[in-house]
Amino acid sequence: QVQLVESGGGLAQAGGSLRLSCAASGNIFSIHVMAWYRQAPGQQRELVANMFGDNSTNYADSVKGRFTISRDNTKNTAYLQMNSLKPADTAVYYCNADVLETKYYSGTEWYSRSDHWGQGTQVTVSS
Repeated sequence: QVQLVESGGGLAQAGGSLRLSCAASGNIFSIHVMAWYRQAPGQQRELVANMFGDNSTNYADSVKGRFTISRDNTKNTAYLQMNSLKPADTAVYYCNADVLETKYYSGTEWYSRSDHWGQGTQVTVSS
């Protein structure tokens, strides 16, 4: 069973920085894409940034130039470095991973692709 565990959220002042981490565990063969989403109160969940296995990235316009996503494939971990934080960045941040798992049953091994979410970590930016 694949699990994603986020850490690093908390309280920051406007203009400050925080770094989020997302560690994936389980029978992981590979991770196609890791992403960070966020959801503010009363708002829909939105993509903040993602990073594919070839290291290509995408960012929401609102965070370009301020946030940086990175991955350590040896640790199945993704990071989100958030600089120049604004009160508008306040939200619960969720990690997402598109994972290829190794499955075993009765001596048979196969691969299964599935999507996984972390439990979320609160980021609060004060003005």
